[in-house]
Amino acid sequence: MDLRDDARALSDDLIRLRRALHRIPETGLELPRTQEAVLAELDGLPLEISTGTGLSSVTAVLRGAGDGPAVLLRGDMDALPVAERLPLDFAADNGRMHACGHDLHTSMLIGAARLLAAHRDRLAGDVVFMFQPGEEGYDGARHMLAEGVLEAAGRRPVAAYALHVLSAGQPTGVFGARGGPMMSASSVLRVTVRGQGGHGSMPHRAKDPVQAACAMVTALQAWITRSFDVFDPVVLSVGTLHAGTQHNVIPDTAEFAATVRSFSDAAQARVKDGTVEVCRGVAAAHEVSVDAQFIENYPVTVNDAAEAEFAAHTVREALGEERFAPRPNPVPASEDFSRVLAEVPGVMMMLGAPPRGADPEHTPNNHSPLAEFDDAVLADGAAVYAELAARRLSKG
Repeated sequence: MDLRDDARALSDDLIRLRRALHRIPETGLELPRTQEAVLAELDGLPLEISTGTGLSSVTAVLRGAGDGPAVLLRGDMDALPVAERLPLDFAADNGRMHACGHDLHTSMLIGAARLLAAHRDRLAGDVVFMFQPGEEGYDGARHMLAEGVLEAAGRRPVAAYALHVLSAGQPTGVFGARGGPMMSASSVLRVTVRGQGGHGSMPHRAKDPVQAACAMVTALQAWITRSFDVFDPVVLSVGTLHAGTQHNVIPDTAEFAATVRSFSDAAQARVKDGTVEVCRGVAAAHEVSVDAQFIENYPVTVNDAAEAEFAAHTVREALGEERFAPRPNPVPASEDFSRVLAEVPGVMMMLGAPPRGADPEHTPNNHSPLAEFDDAVLADGAAVYAELAARRLSKG
C-alpha cells in the first residue's frame, strides 16, 4: 500500500482541519467542541467509536482483515491557557492556544485513520486510535487507561506509537527518537516555611522564614549537583517564591514551588526523598518549621529499544534516509504517554515543524505565545502514523 501518496492527496484537507481546530482551543479534560470536530471527521469511516465518560476522549477501533494483533496510535487534543500572539488569520482569540501543536497531532491521527481505513482489507490486525484530552497537566492518559483504552480492541495492543511536533530545535519534516528514556519524569516540590514574624529592623526577635526559604533554594541546587550522576541528571527549577506584604515586616510564612525533572526511576526515587530531607534540615538550622510536599506527576517516558529501531527504519524507508535523525539525549519535558508506554512497548517520536525556512535554533519554543508550526508536515505525519501501524501489524 502506498500510504505516502495517499497522504499527500489528503494534505489540503488536513491543513484545513488543523486550522479549524487551532481556532477553537480548549484546555483540560473537557473538550466538547474539539471532540465534536473529531467525531465529525471520523463519521463515515468503518470504525468502532466510543467516547469517554469522565473526559472528552474519543477511542476508535479499525478492524483489519487479518486475525493478527492490535496496535495503538495516540494523538492528544488539548491546548494551553496561553493568549496567542501570532498574526495568523486562524489564530485563537479566547485566551487559549494550541501552543504545543496538539491540533497537528489530532489532525495527523485523523489522517492516519482515513489512510488505514482505505486499506483495511490489507491490514493484518486492528488499530486503536486514541484521541486524548488533558495531556497538559491533567493526566488524560491515566484517565483513558482507567476507562479501558488498552482493551478497546478486545485484546491489549502489542505496540503503541505517538508523534509530537516541535516548533524549535529540530529541522522541519525531520523525525527523531531514541531507545530508552525519551522524556523526563515530572514532579512538583511545594514548600511552606513557617517562622515567627517581626520588625525588619530587629530580625533577632523573629524567626525569619524568608531567609530560610532562600537557603533551601540554594541548598537544593547544591545537593542535586553533588548527589546525582551527571549522566543520570536531575533538574530542579524554582518557579514561584512568595512571602510578605511590606518591606520592613518579617512575615510569618514563606512559600516556594519548583518543577523537578529526572530521567530514571532510581533518580526519581532519590530526589523524592532527598528534596524533602534537605528542606527539613535547613528548617532545623534556622529554627523554623517546614511543610515540604513532593508531588509526582508523570513518570519517565521510556521508548522500547526494539520499537525505536523499528520506528527509525519505518521513517527512513517510507520517507527517505535524511528524514530521520537519532536523538542522542532525552527531552527534559514530560508526557503522560509515558503511562501508555509503561504498559505497552512503543515509541514517542518527535517531528520538527518550525516555520519553513526559519532557523529551528532561534524559533519560539513549544508553549510560547509565539510558537508557530508548519502545517505542511501534516501529510507526512499522517503517513508515518499509518506506516507504523500497518508495518507493525504485518510483523505479528
